[in-house]
Amino acid sequence: MSLLKAEIHCHIEGAADPDLVLRLAQKYDLDMGNIIKDGKYIWSDFTTFLQAYDRASSVFKTPDDYRLLTYNYFSKLAEQNCIYGEIFGSSDHAAQMGIGYNGLINAMAAGIEDAKSETGIEGRIIMTCVRHLGPDAALSVAELIADNPHPMVTGFGMGGDERMYDVSEFAPAYSIASDAGLGLTAHAGEFAGPESVRDCLDYLNVTRIGHGVRSIEDANLIKRLRDENIVLEVCPGSNISLGVYDGFDKHPLRKLHEAGVPVTLNSDDPPFFHTTLDREYELAKTDFGFDDTTINLFTRNALEAAFVDEPTRLKLLNQLETHS
Repeated sequence: MSLLKAEIHCHIEGAADPDLVLRLAQKYDLDMGNIIKDGKYIWSDFTTFLQAYDRASSVFKTPDDYRLLTYNYFSKLAEQNCIYGEIFGSSDHAAQMGIGYNGLINAMAAGIEDAKSETGIEGRIIMTCVRHLGPDAALSVAELIADNPHPMVTGFGMGGDERMYDVSEFAPAYSIASDAGLGLTAHAGEFAGPESVRDCLDYLNVTRIGHGVRSIEDANLIKRLRDENIVLEVCPGSNISLGVYDGFDKHPLRKLHEAGVPVTLNSDDPPFFHTTLDREYELAKTDFGFDDTTINLFTRNALEAAFVDEPTRLKLLNQLETHS
């Protein structure tokens, strides 16, 4: 599509193309035959998806591997007419590979800068804690980020199993991230219901929610999202692939938009769900019936909610306005 695009919800390891994973697997003498077939990731349910994700992520063993991964992804975004992207990074995963925090961040930042120098795309990094590792681990991640500021790290988030631990237990970690000047988001309302979204608003002071689609089940919550201008990072292709909804005809993207909730379009873990940002935008037109004006509004929502400095935001919004 010729429309300009922006993405604010994508996990960097989940953005790894199978061909890159196979190339690094050969370098490190690792077998990926059980998760990649005919150039595509293979999995059958949420459990096997997580197994495939972890297996593919295991090939990123050095900072330069992360630089290459990040560069590849932002370059591909630029090819899709994307002018801005945010990626989720995990210091917990990198630590398992023996990569220190600063090594990880510098590598990812270098990948973004390399892509920007070639294509002009802007990018930032959201560092995440993993919910099912518990609140103490989240606190450690937040402290690590706050103690090692980097201009490209502009946000803090939480992924992982929404059903584990009470959201309130993560409030101290989010308080540290907020005090460090980071934008705040959290995965909720995907596999858990609308109460998970409400808890994030009550205890974590987030301005965005990752997914958040199940908010549609609670009219009072929908009103709150609209009134407080809470932006939802919606990933339709991911939701269908993982069985959150049976089909796009059941997906609440249109209902959320018509209710006045600010929504955005994102790819989440694109090659694992056999999607791209281009496809998500195309689905908005073909399966949801949105016109270009409304789809441009979704992009504007992403840019206005982006965890980025104001001069860069204004430049990006001007690009969108001029192109439209």
